[in-house]
Amino acid sequence: MAKKAPRRTAERILEVTLALFNRFGEPNVSTTLIAAELRISPGNLYYHYPAKDELINSLYERYQKALLPLLSAAPEVRDVEDAWFFMHSLFERVWEYRFLYRDLGDLLTRNRRLETDIQAVLELKRQAFRAVLDHLEHTGALSISPEEGDLCATQMVVMLTWWLSYEYARDPRHALEDAQAQNALLRGARHVLGLILPYLQAEPREHLRLLLLAYQDPASAAPAGGQPA
Repeated sequence: MAKKAPRRTAERILEVTLALFNRFGEPNVSTTLIAAELRISPGNLYYHYPAKDELINSLYERYQKALLPLLSAAPEVRDVEDAWFFMHSLFERVWEYRFLYRDLGDLLTRNRRLETDIQAVLELKRQAFRAVLDHLEHTGALSISPEEGDLCATQMVVMLTWWLSYEYARDPRHALEDAQAQNALLRGARHVLGLILPYLQAEPREHLRLLLLAYQDPASAAPAGGQPA
C-alpha cells in the first residue's frame, strides 16, 4: 500500500498557526513558538512566511473563502428553520477563525490588509442579513419596515461580530477552548436570531421560539422564574 504524500510544509504551518492563534490569541503567539510547535527551524518558517502578517493574511484569505459562499446563500432562506441553519453555519465559520474576532481591535491597528478589507466584509454580512429579512417578509413570515430592517440587519452584524468577545469576557480562561465550541455557537446563534422575534408573525414566531428553546445549552438555561440568557 502506497504511503500518503506528506502535507506541504506551508499547509502545516497555517494549520498549526491557526490552532495556536485560536487557543492563545494572536498577540500571544510568536513565530518562534510556531516553529517550535512544528519542530522546524525559524529559517524554514520564514522561508514560507517571511513575516507574521503574512501568516495572518493567509489565514484571513482562507476565512474569506469559507465565509463568502455562506453569505451568498442568504437569499435561499425561506423560513425560520432555514434562518437557524444559516446562522449556525455562520457561527461555525466564526468559531473556526475565532482569533480574528477575539483580537479584532488589536489586529486592525497593526495589519493594513485587515484594516482595508474589514469594512467590505461587514457590509457583506449586513447585506446578507438584510436579504434574510427580505425573503422572510416575502414569504409572509415576517413584517418589518425598511427602516427597521436596516436597523435589525446592522444589529445582527454587530452581535455576530462581537459575540465571541462577549464569551471571552465572561470566561477568559475557558470560553474559546475547543470544548466550549458547541455551547458558544448555540448561544450566539440564539441571541442573533432572537433579534427578529418581534417582527415575526404568530406562527413562525412560535416556531422560532421553540427552536431557540430546543437548542438552548444548559449554561444559558434560565433559573426558576427567570428569562433565558
